[in-house]
Amino acid sequence: MLGGISIWQLLIVLGIIILIFGTKKLRNVGGDLGGAVKGFKKAMHEEEKEKDEAEQADDPQARVSHEEGLNTYDVKAEQKAHDQQEHQEERK
Repeated sequence: MLGGISIWQLLIVLGIIILIFGTKKLRNVGGDLGGAVKGFKKAMHEEEKEKDEAEQADDPQARVSHEEGLNTYDVKAEQKAHDQQEHQEERK
């Protein structure tokens, strides 16, 4: 039972609704409701997809491409070279 409502009471309410609105109108309402639910699900799926794409765009690891040339910059190596140059200049 659904909160004190028996199946017979539900059937009586359904019968009254069918008498008032008619089966054709109820079928149209059901189709419209189904279309609205389908549209809502589609919109939610698209929103999740856009959110995932935005997260990937914000993720720096997602943007790294190994197809780029060897354009790396080693700061420590440059600092070592600079220190060695200064050391050599001090010797002179």
